[in-house]
Amino acid sequence: AGMTANAVVGFFPANSVGDDIELYADESRTQVLTRFHTLRQQTDTGRATLALADFVAPRESGVADYMGCFAVTAGIGAREIAQAFADQHDDYHAILVKALADRLAEALAEMMHAKVRREFWGYAADEALDNAGLIREQYVGIRPAPGYPACPDHTEKRTLFNLLNVPETTGITLTESCAMDPAASVSGFYFAHPDARYFTVGKLDRDQIED
Repeated sequence: AGMTANAVVGFFPANSVGDDIELYADESRTQVLTRFHTLRQQTDTGRATLALADFVAPRESGVADYMGCFAVTAGIGAREIAQAFADQHDDYHAILVKALADRLAEALAEMMHAKVRREFWGYAADEALDNAGLIREQYVGIRPAPGYPACPDHTEKRTLFNLLNVPETTGITLTESCAMDPAASVSGFYFAHPDARYFTVGKLDRDQIED
């Protein structure tokens, strides 16, 4: 038995409504498939406050925009291999297996993002970056993940997992606290906006949390 890697990606007609992003069932954009709730920076930085919804065209603009979602894992089978080492009191190799699965999952997420930009979504079909350029993220678009600074709400994973049928398509499940199992998994969103960038939401006021 070895480790298995799985990935699922999906692209959907999308528009922003305030700080929410609506995903639609088809190009008619009449039926809302699901909504993602994004959080806006509230600290006074002297610059425009950002929310991920800013990187999707507003519904009232009439621009037909899109958004992608993904989930990848390289950890199927990793727990069993690590446990086999642990049972032999070989903690070094048990830890190594988990670390390797984590790195492979990140590499798979990076590879899928490149395929999305160049082929699947194809909004940067002529992208030609070397490895250094990829590491410096010199490409167009971002792939933020729930639970990270631009999208600190882990519960958005539930919406994403339902949308892509992630447990069925990849074998990744969510715990009650929205941790991914296997741990060597990455899930998140694809934004293609040329100005899309990572940022930190930071501290929030109670009114936004309640909203």
